[in-house]
Amino acid sequence: MKPVDLVIAVVVPVLWGAGFAVAKGSLDEFPPLFLMGMRFTLAALILVWFVRPLWSIAGRLALVTFFGGTLAYGLQFTGLLDLDASTAVLVVQVEVVFAAIMASLFFHDHLSRRQWCAMVLAFAGVVLIAGEPRVHTEPLAFFMVVAGGVAWAAGQTMVKTLGPVGGLRLVAWFAAFAGPQMLVASLVVESGHWQAVREASWSGWLGVVYLALFMTATGYALWFRLIGRYRMNQIVPFLLLVPVTSIVGGVFFLGETLSPWIIAGGLLVMASVTFIHLQQPRQPAAAGKSTLEGQQET
Repeated sequence: MKPVDLVIAVVVPVLWGAGFAVAKGSLDEFPPLFLMGMRFTLAALILVWFVRPLWSIAGRLALVTFFGGTLAYGLQFTGLLDLDASTAVLVVQVEVVFAAIMASLFFHDHLSRRQWCAMVLAFAGVVLIAGEPRVHTEPLAFFMVVAGGVAWAAGQTMVKTLGPVGGLRLVAWFAAFAGPQMLVASLVVESGHWQAVREASWSGWLGVVYLALFMTATGYALWFRLIGRYRMNQIVPFLLLVPVTSIVGGVFFLGETLSPWIIAGGLLVMASVTFIHLQQPRQPAAAGKSTLEGQQET
């Protein structure tokens, strides 16, 4: 890789990983769906001017964004309210397993015996994390994060039906559809919006800007630059920096602690998900390939 691309390959996962710690802090000031709605709406206002519209598939894209955006992020970040960021980001990684299973079921993607074994180990890691006493006392939050992973995987599976859409173009219009959906959903199921807006601190608003400008708009723009130049096998290992960065941020900036259960389960999940990624067929650069994320969302 060229030196500048190597730097980008490190910076982007760090931006995404830090986003979990930032979001955890911002959830003290904004309801989860409201926070995500502001994030994607602001990101869309930044990105849509640089890509062509997707009116011909608007109906299908709205359905994709409901499952892969509104439902997925709504569940995951509502669960994050009662879980440590360092714990939630490890559980979120299992969405890659759900996506691989759905691709196998609906598109007949071949999964090797080794990949199936890796999936079993990933679920074993999630069970270990679920057995940690602090997680065990918040079962609903834990299952919401897992359910969000299932919804995200469903959205990823549905993306494949959209055809050859450019990566950044898809992210821009995904945000444009998902943001308003989340804001409407927030008005229906959440409360205290005006109070949150009036009383939010400058750090809370900086969190919104970070999630929209750096984690979403800048992160994905740079990531799709890499996808357009290198094989996924070359850049996927850098995604290990996502949970690592979230864990470091949670421990040093949010005062979170890691128990042996979470460490053991997290290592199993991360190793298994990385193996599944690396076992994908080698492909040339494919900037036009339909995909929502280089993994996941954070």
